[in-house]
Amino acid sequence: MNIDTLRVFSDVVQSQSFSRGAKINDVSQSAATQSVHRVEQHFGVQLVDRSKRPFVLTPEGQACYEGFREVLELYDSVDARVRSLRREISGLVRVASIYSVGLHDMSRCMQDFMRQYPKAKVRLEYLRSNKVYEAVIGAEVDLGIVSYPMNSPDLTVIPLRSERMVVVCPPNHPLTRHQAVTAEHLQGVDFVGFDRDLSIRKEIDRYLRQRSINIRVAMEFDNIETVKQAVEIGAGVSILPEPTVREAVHRGVLATVRLIAPELFRPLGIIHRQRRVFTPTAAKFVETLKLVKEQTQDVEEE
Repeated sequence: MNIDTLRVFSDVVQSQSFSRGAKINDVSQSAATQSVHRVEQHFGVQLVDRSKRPFVLTPEGQACYEGFREVLELYDSVDARVRSLRREISGLVRVASIYSVGLHDMSRCMQDFMRQYPKAKVRLEYLRSNKVYEAVIGAEVDLGIVSYPMNSPDLTVIPLRSERMVVVCPPNHPLTRHQAVTAEHLQGVDFVGFDRDLSIRKEIDRYLRQRSINIRVAMEFDNIETVKQAVEIGAGVSILPEPTVREAVHRGVLATVRLIAPELFRPLGIIHRQRRVFTPTAAKFVETLKLVKEQTQDVEEE
């Protein structure tokens, strides 16, 4: 067996799919199946129970998966150190991001990065916040991008940017008569909020509670896009990061009003595992993310 076989096996197990595991490694599904079969032949025991859908690991398969993850992490650490000495900008950077970071910003970041470093690749997936944390801690990705990033013994946080929160409402809403509003203007309004377990909901609730403001929560959702759609059809107003509604405001389907006294901000950060040795490629990608951050802030200040 070689390191590529271990990696394909681990990715097939992690994604619970032979096709997705193959795609991650740029091999055919047949090649991924052969890699798993090769590992089973080596140990002389069944590792994957294919009679169930999705497939499940046998106890031996689970032991292999956990062990292979440790081997791969050690190998990747050595590889990162060697590449750091050579200053080589190549290879794969695996990134998981929350949905609301901004497709435009991330697309521009990836395009800029791969244009500057054509030997490098970025694999980006969008996940719920808790899944981003799990992917980073489980070494499934190199970097995670989250809002309200939390430090922990297992993680390091790199601050990225803070996004101004604004009141979002339909274009014909009475609040649009104001250039700016305070929390008191929201007393008793119909409000489209986030699910209660999300950090952004907790921060908004705290902000309103500290000012003794009561709102009527008409709907609750787990993502910004659905909140925007509910506001657009008149279900209520909301408080959202300004960059996430910029395009809808430009199209005239939503309006924003500045929230003041005090303002409210949503922090974004990059998370990675403690003691994780960055490859030069991952380090350069972080630099590119920060550059996009600076460009975004310049636009907000104009």
